[in-house]
Amino acid sequence: MTRFAILLCVLSFTVSAVRPVQAGELIPEDVLTAMQDADVVILGEIHDNPRHHLVQTEALGVIAPSAVVWEMVTEEGAQRLAQTAASNPEELSRILRWAESGWPPLSMYYPVFQASDAPVYGAMVPRTAARAAMEKGAATALGADAARYGLTVPLSPEDQAAREADQLAAHCDALPVEMLPQMVSIQRLRDAVLTRAILRAEEETDGPIAVITGNGHARTDRGIPTFLSRLKPGLKVFVLGQSEGGVIDGTFDAVIDSPEIVREDPCKAFETQN
Repeated sequence: MTRFAILLCVLSFTVSAVRPVQAGELIPEDVLTAMQDADVVILGEIHDNPRHHLVQTEALGVIAPSAVVWEMVTEEGAQRLAQTAASNPEELSRILRWAESGWPPLSMYYPVFQASDAPVYGAMVPRTAARAAMEKGAATALGADAARYGLTVPLSPEDQAAREADQLAAHCDALPVEMLPQMVSIQRLRDAVLTRAILRAEEETDGPIAVITGNGHARTDRGIPTFLSRLKPGLKVFVLGQSEGGVIDGTFDAVIDSPEIVREDPCKAFETQN
């Protein structure tokens, strides 16, 4: 993302924090009703699109969750946040060590944090676990829960090939072919860790649970919902995907579109490495 685009995002979210998003402003009424009827509401996003976070902010205000599971927060970060209340973005960034996380600026996510005072559950996979998934597979990285979450069972050849193709495209066709299975393993690990946090939050708070995550983990044909349906089939799960310029991969219960944002071509980074 260019520095200019980042500045626009910061300004946009500074304004949004002052003027709360009203129910029904960005989300259709039928979608809001479906969210209110669910035990788990998964709110997908493209991480650096500011409007997607406004949609999530509106959704949390309507859902009134008993807990919010965050892909962008580690379990340790959530524990620190539970012990120390944050009254401003700078303090929240320090508690969560956001600057070290690699996510877009916290100014984008701050209104989402403000939208609910429910406990935060962290589901970000630490770098050490991600490296273990690359070297030894998702099952080894997850540990004792691996079999329960299905990580000891290989994907079908067709599913594996489709996921590897997606990873290749997502990395500008620049990854070595031998790395693609490792990238799929990391994605499966992240799905499992998110699912584990959702189930723990639901057990400890009784729900409803809201989940802030990328579209890739939210999709109903491959991501978190497939884990939840197997592990706790009685849960009512609603999944919102957020497209950009009408484009989105995967299936969702509903999709809300936002305009494309101005960003640098991510493939330039791979070009400079060659």
